[in-house]
Amino acid sequence: MLLNSDVEVTSHWIEPVIALMQSDHKIAACQPKLLAYHNKSLFEYAGAAGGWMDTLGYPFSMGRVFDVCEEDRGQYNKPCEIFWASGAAMFVKADVYHEMNGLDGYFFAHQEEIDLCWRMQLAGYFIMSCPQSVVYHVGGGTLPLGERKVFLNFRNNLIMVYKNWPLAEKIWKLPARFALDMVSALKNLASGNDAFVKGVFKAWLAFIKWIFSSKEENVFARERAGVLRGLYKGSVVWQYFIKQKKTFIEIVNKTQ
Repeated sequence: MLLNSDVEVTSHWIEPVIALMQSDHKIAACQPKLLAYHNKSLFEYAGAAGGWMDTLGYPFSMGRVFDVCEEDRGQYNKPCEIFWASGAAMFVKADVYHEMNGLDGYFFAHQEEIDLCWRMQLAGYFIMSCPQSVVYHVGGGTLPLGERKVFLNFRNNLIMVYKNWPLAEKIWKLPARFALDMVSALKNLASGNDAFVKGVFKAWLAFIKWIFSSKEENVFARERAGVLRGLYKGSVVWQYFIKQKKTFIEIVNKTQ
């Protein structure tokens, strides 16, 4: 189990997850419901009720889309398949973890658990959400908000999608990602958030340098036969910023 230092667990939080994972040998990883430590009625940013991914590689969650965290009203209380389990509180079967060669150490922090879940799905395993188990997450306790955090988020996300997208998707999706990242950087530049802009540009440079590196430090998917679950085939950026849809249910049109 992976557990962040800024997490408070609840009583009997382990048993429901273990029972769910033992019910199917294809379940490789699982996360509890993550609620905010300082406001326990709200879902927490780092994974909420389970992680999803959109077609351009932007992660979001059942209960959290970008900076909007929903109130927990029981709307995601059914165990279900997801794209990724949050590393803030993530159960993973040890044999599968070692089969996948574990987390990609090159990432250092941020999105390494999403990359691992992606590789496990490509190998034919499932990732699950178990809302009957609840933990409270402070958020930002491991690495505070700033240029370094922005850099790691953007760099690691670009490396992750490059590693796991097939070539045909990379050709058109990577230019689209750079364009959207540029829009995000310009928006923050206009608001005076220089640290965000520096983090994004440093991430681009690091990603381009990484493309031409030997990549010996990285862990890549061994198989690509699995069906990806928890994948939204549209753009969460379009839905959130253009169509003003702020919740998971509005965007995916799906309740649990």
